[in-house]
Amino acid sequence: MHVFRSDSLSLPVAVLGWFVLGAFTAHAAHPLITDDAGSAGKGGFQLEITGEFAHDRETRADGSMEKRETVDAALTLTYGFTEQIDLAVRAPYQWLSSRRGDDPVARANGISDLSLDLKWRIFEQGGWGLALKPGITLPTGDEDMGFGSGRAAYRLFFITTKKREPWAFHLNLGYIRNDNNAADRRNLWHASLAGEFALIRNLKAAANVGIQTNPATGSGTHPAFALGGLLYDLSETISLNAGVKFGLTAPEADVSYLAGITFKL
Repeated sequence: MHVFRSDSLSLPVAVLGWFVLGAFTAHAAHPLITDDAGSAGKGGFQLEITGEFAHDRETRADGSMEKRETVDAALTLTYGFTEQIDLAVRAPYQWLSSRRGDDPVARANGISDLSLDLKWRIFEQGGWGLALKPGITLPTGDEDMGFGSGRAAYRLFFITTKKREPWAFHLNLGYIRNDNNAADRRNLWHASLAGEFALIRNLKAAANVGIQTNPATGSGTHPAFALGGLLYDLSETISLNAGVKFGLTAPEADVSYLAGITFKL
C-alpha cells in the first residue's frame, strides 16, 4: 500500500461512506446497482470484472475546494449450487486521492472488505420473480486507511423482477446491520428501482435510481443516485457494460463512470 498524507485522516473520513454503501448494495448485473431475481442455474459459473471511477467536489468551511477521486476495481465470482440458489464472492481493491486546490491532501490504495452473498430465488412464474439475498461483509480492509469498517456487517435484501418483453423491471428493498468501530449508524435501509429495455438484438439500455441511509450519524441527508447504462452481449458467454452514475444528494459522489465485463463459464 502506498500512502501520502498531509492532513490527518481527512481522506478516509471523507470517502469511507462511499465504499460502505458500495459494499452493501446487492451487486446486480453491472453497471446496475439494483439486483434481479434471476439465478445462474445449477453448476453455472459467472465471473465479473468491474471498475468504477468516482469524482466529487466539496466546498469546505474556509471556502477552499476539495476534490476527491476514487477508483474501485472488483472481481465477483458467482456459482449456482442449485437452480434456485447462488453463492457470490466479491473481492474489491481501491485507490483513493484527495486534493485541495493544487495541493495533494491524501492518497492511498489497498484491499477493501470482502463480501459473501447467497441469493435464493423463491418464486418464478408469469414473468414475475422473487428472491431473498442474505450477505455478510468481512473486515478484510484496512480500517485506519478507510478501506473497511473494522467489523463484520450483515444484510438481507428482498428482490423482485417483472419481465415483459422488451422491458424488465427490478425492485430491491434491503436492511443492513452496519456493525463498525467508527460510531456510525448501525441500522441502514436501502431502496432502489431499475429498468431495462432491449434496443436491438444483444443490446439493452438500463436506468437505475436508489437511496440508502447515510451511515454518518451527523448527517440527516441520505445518499441518492441516478444511473444510466448499456449492456451488450458480445457472445453467449461474454457480456460488456458501461454506465454513468450521478449523485442526487451531497453525500453521494457527484459523478461516477462504470465499466465491466462478464464471463459465463
